[in-house]
Amino acid sequence: MMDYISGKLIRKQPTHLVLETGGIGYYINISLNTFSQLPAEGTGNVKIMTYLSIKEDAHTLFGFFEEGERTLFGHLISVSGIGPGTGRMILSSMNPAEIGQAIAQGDIQALQRIKGIGAKSAQRIILEIQDKVKKETYNLSNFNPVNNTVKDEALQALITLGFVKNLGQKALERVLEENPEGSLPLDKLIKLALKHL
Repeated sequence: MMDYISGKLIRKQPTHLVLETGGIGYYINISLNTFSQLPAEGTGNVKIMTYLSIKEDAHTLFGFFEEGERTLFGHLISVSGIGPGTGRMILSSMNPAEIGQAIAQGDIQALQRIKGIGAKSAQRIILEIQDKVKKETYNLSNFNPVNNTVKDEALQALITLGFVKNLGQKALERVLEENPEGSLPLDKLIKLALKHL
């Protein structure tokens, strides 16, 4: 199994990146947390921690900027009913420190605010991995704002995460109406839109 890939960042989107190494471009699925920490495209080498999800019909590569996020992802997908897609959704809705804190404190309501996580799923997450999470600390990440905030990019990210286009558009419009003072960073825009979906 690949532990990490180090290479040139060719392309980054809120839901994935392309990392080139040895003449091969790896398509890697990422969370908004990782996206917010990536440097600009083409600015040198980046090291991405990886997790390879193997199913009958697909091999999907997930990437993480920090080891702590990958560890938390591994804990999340070990919970029955939580697959890699849902794990990525959770990590895109809150940062690892917030998720770790919610799980460690047994905060079911905080987890239920994540799209797709109901009361039973939140209880299952806490029951199955609370002890593991309590043993680890998740440092708050410094979020680097991105300047290329575009409604279209946010909408594409929501569609990639599995939401219907018109619902994504309505959620984004609500967020923009609620924040008329200026443009939001792309990752923040998507996180706020997820709360309206």
